[in-house]
Amino acid sequence: MEIFNELFSKYNYLERSKKPSITIEDIESTVNFKLPLDYISYLQKYLGFEGFIGKEYLQLWDIDELLETNRDYGIFQNLPKTLAIGGNGNGEFIAIESADQGNYRVVLSPFIDLNSQSHIEVGTSFTNFLNRLDNGHEWFK
Repeated sequence: MEIFNELFSKYNYLERSKKPSITIEDIESTVNFKLPLDYISYLQKYLGFEGFIGKEYLQLWDIDELLETNRDYGIFQNLPKTLAIGGNGNGEFIAIESADQGNYRVVLSPFIDLNSQSHIEVGTSFTNFLNRLDNGHEWFK
């Protein structure tokens, strides 16, 4: 988690000062899978984020926006085992997809085509995803 915290410090992520109104349990019961521990740590400690990491623009939604935003975009209805966590500002959302038994991947997918066939893996974990961006990895390379 030290690398995780260094990364957030580098990009000036704002730390949470108030307890969120949505709980991790609320989210997990809605998506029907346990969230990855690194993402839980992020949600509990930081607010949403908007800005560049490396060469890529990134929006990460705050915990209090997650459920409503996913419902509004139809993520839950169309993509079981997927929780959209933000976007790239170019018509694609970033999501955590539960593969099986505690295995996850972070994916980029178009809002317009809510089909898991359109998912592009951009990380093997939330931390891996952020580190890849920080190291200059681009969305479509």
